[in-house]
Amino acid sequence: MPDFPFMPESEPDVRHLSLSDQLAIDRTHLANERTLLAYVRSGIALVVAGFSLINFFRDDIYIVVGALLIPTGLLTIGLGWWRCQRRSRHIEEHVRQAARRSTAR
Repeated sequence: MPDFPFMPESEPDVRHLSLSDQLAIDRTHLANERTLLAYVRSGIALVVAGFSLINFFRDDIYIVVGALLIPTGLLTIGLGWWRCQRRSRHIEEHVRQAARRSTAR
């Protein structure tokens, strides 16, 4: 039975890489996902803070700051997603290069 029973065509064949290289790739993907989750967590906190300021305080300054925090939180989530996608493509390109080098040996 093969190690990887299903491997989509778009993913590089990493079976020729050493175990430590395969684990390093997995750690890198997980770190990228953790970073995305940190962006999402921060964005949600900014949106919640914005709504809280608007709902619990009646001074104009709090309403203005709250109204600024909501789009800032949404932009933070969008930036995190964009950065994660870009970094993921970058990681995959390096994995393809490493897979090509390992099969050329």
